[in-house]
Amino acid sequence: MSQDAQPLVSVLMTSYNREKYISDAIESVLASTYVNFEVIVVDDCSKDRTVELARSYAERDSRIKIYENEKNLGDYPNRNRAATYAKGKYLKYIDADDYIYPWGLELLISMMEQYPEAGWGLCSLDQAETRPFPFVLTPAEAYEYHYLNKGLFNKAPLSSIIRSDVFGKEGGFAPLRMVGDFEMWHRLAQKYNVVLMPQGIVWYRKHSEQEMKNYFDFIYKYEEIKVKYLRDNKCPLGEHTRTGILKTQKNKILKQMAKSFIALDLPQAKRNWKFLKIYNASQA
Repeated sequence: MSQDAQPLVSVLMTSYNREKYISDAIESVLASTYVNFEVIVVDDCSKDRTVELARSYAERDSRIKIYENEKNLGDYPNRNRAATYAKGKYLKYIDADDYIYPWGLELLISMMEQYPEAGWGLCSLDQAETRPFPFVLTPAEAYEYHYLNKGLFNKAPLSSIIRSDVFGKEGGFAPLRMVGDFEMWHRLAQKYNVVLMPQGIVWYRKHSEQEMKNYFDFIYKYEEIKVKYLRDNKCPLGEHTRTGILKTQKNKILKQMAKSFIALDLPQAKRNWKFLKIYNASQA
């Protein structure tokens, strides 16, 4: 791609103290069979050599741009910041500790271009039983796929590709620590068709420095988001279906609570009680 060409996809890489991994992440993008891209690295005040390493790649490839925040923004606000620098039709998030396969960008772009009516896409999904990927879901079908089928909205930004205009119209990610993606997919699925795509496009690295290992710090936020969007008047599901899903979710919690009391698992019982309060509050 020439320096003046408009990239079709903007690869957005947010970083914070990722000197161990950022070279692998950048090199995975540079190895792509698809070349019409830009890489935007936005560092969130790293204290290690992350920026130094990223700049070494920018010096060799004009498609790579490096930005440094003046103050630490945190996970989803920094992802929003990265999107403000993007020029591409599509936004593709690849965190500085993750990886995209050489064919990944080419497949994502090809599958999205097959469905111009779609606003976004998710990959890394288990195969569907009725048809091969890619295929597109309407908003109602997306909610049904998540709540009545295999699940959909639990994917990280790494598994997403989003049209830039859609991202802008919706105001980007909400500033919700660790759960901003889960909230965003519910919000996008209210209005826009989504393309479902297979495994083998990206690779999610697991390591001891990830915040998501503290899962119990965020589980209640997930339940709050579920209830909020199932109760929202803009939910694409019918009232009967929404009520049924909420009732099923609540009954699962009640059964889990009973089991935890029988097993004298008081920490689990307390967690279930908090879950139950979330569902009861939604009916007030």
